[in-house]
Amino acid sequence: MKSRLTIKLLSLCALAASPLAAGDQAPRVITITAQRFLFSPNEITLKKGEEVTLLVQSTDVTHGLVIEDLGVRTIFKKGQQSEIKFTPNTVGTFEGKCAHFCGSGHGSMRITVHVTE
Repeated sequence: MKSRLTIKLLSLCALAASPLAAGDQAPRVITITAQRFLFSPNEITLKKGEEVTLLVQSTDVTHGLVIEDLGVRTIFKKGQQSEIKFTPNTVGTFEGKCAHFCGSGHGSMRITVHVTE
């Protein structure tokens, strides 16, 4: 009887200490693949105040991703993955682009981020 009560008490303590018990959720994870001369996906929608992790990777050459108004900036090489964590706090549409010259179509390599309520 005492050991069952101890197990139940420990289980309740573990649950109370877990992030989900406090109402926290794991960040939303979005994988973005870069290749000459596009991001895939090239348009994403986020919610204001939602913690997000972007996993950005390249399939061909070194690329970069910059979304100035959201504070996103990274450079990543072929075969490497870059992780960017952020929480958008402003509603709107934000344009991003490749931040590392990757060839003749570099200027057309864009991504759009919509942040909604």
